[in-house]
Amino acid sequence: MTQSLDTICVQGGYRPADGDPRQIPIYQNTTWKYDTSEHMGRLFDLEESGYFYTRLANPTNDAVAAKIAELEGGTAAMLTSSGQAANFFAVFNIAGAGDHVVASSAIYGGTYNLLAHTMGRMGLECTFVDPHCTDEELAAAFRPNTKCVFGETIANPALAVLDIERFAAAAHAHGVPLIVDNTFPTPVLCRPIEWGADIVTHSTTKYMDGHAASVGGVIVDGGKFDWTAYPEKFPGLCQPDESYHGVVYTERFGLEGAFITKATAQLMRDLGSIQSPQNAFLINLGLESLHLRMARHAENGRRVAEWLAAHPKVAWVRHPSLEGDAEFELAEKYLPDGSCGVVSFGVAGGRAAAETLMANLKLGQIATHVADARTCVLHPANATHRQMNDEELAAAGIGPDLIRLSCGIEAAEDLIADLDQALAAV
Repeated sequence: MTQSLDTICVQGGYRPADGDPRQIPIYQNTTWKYDTSEHMGRLFDLEESGYFYTRLANPTNDAVAAKIAELEGGTAAMLTSSGQAANFFAVFNIAGAGDHVVASSAIYGGTYNLLAHTMGRMGLECTFVDPHCTDEELAAAFRPNTKCVFGETIANPALAVLDIERFAAAAHAHGVPLIVDNTFPTPVLCRPIEWGADIVTHSTTKYMDGHAASVGGVIVDGGKFDWTAYPEKFPGLCQPDESYHGVVYTERFGLEGAFITKATAQLMRDLGSIQSPQNAFLINLGLESLHLRMARHAENGRRVAEWLAAHPKVAWVRHPSLEGDAEFELAEKYLPDGSCGVVSFGVAGGRAAAETLMANLKLGQIATHVADARTCVLHPANATHRQMNDEELAAAGIGPDLIRLSCGIEAAEDLIADLDQALAAV
């Protein structure tokens, strides 16, 4: 039976049997007991499903991952300790030393740093392209050793909307998958796999958790990219893995399960960026109300953006759902039911004026966080993106006056009144 996203948010991923707990139970254990070594050996050989060590798999985590995979329309998913770990694993699962990645320049500063610098020290090169570059410029970014394309549905905090279909077409024309970070819209407002994306990631710390209670990430495989059509590009998936008993992931698990199984059996095994079962439990509580909260976040973001755009002390406003915004046309296509609760804007007077406004907000609290039930505000050039130089900031669409306001689920009237009194102090 096909179910709506609303129902999947509440009941997806876990179906209790007769006498089972109604809520997903927390399996707060590291190991499982078996009667024979032969049974455990079959688990280690990936010949049988089951659990033997929580770093690799845990029933609580698996249930929550299954719910998110169902929400995104994917075939398999894996929880990670953070969104950064999810993006790293998603790329590193198919690209490493000597390889190349194409990425949108308008992405979260931490992810930019990961691709440009940290993975650069590991021997991977990344070419960044403007998300609104021409088709010719996008095609020119590819190399023979390109292994994937990466972008964000809605860039944090530039709020550029990725033309998913166009980037997917370019990726597939060069025989590589498109990885999309879908943190800001969540699958409630956009499902990138339906538009051609192959892998979807999230920082579940944000809207999915929704209450600033737990850090986490997730990788979802759309299960459609044919790795076997390019065996020379993806030997890790198409050739025997000698670190795991010679298993060939595409042969054993098919296109639907190869990517996530490899990420678990190799990367989680060796790097250990596991999400705790307690955090997975908390994220599931957030998922149960995600469909209700996202509608309010998106509405508040749009209403606040409209009010700011009319204020004489506001120099500029960005919000994808704001009519007249540069991203409005793409948002109408990919995000017809609303985009997110995040608004980027600049106050006349630059950096000093931005700091004055932030200091005078009462409801909007200064925090490094974004996308939860409570409104928060941040100056990215001085915080999340301070590791980037002026040229990199400009490429990411971030100026020194940019304020990132994450509208929570409070009353829009109260958020506007708070902004009004804070702007009066500028």
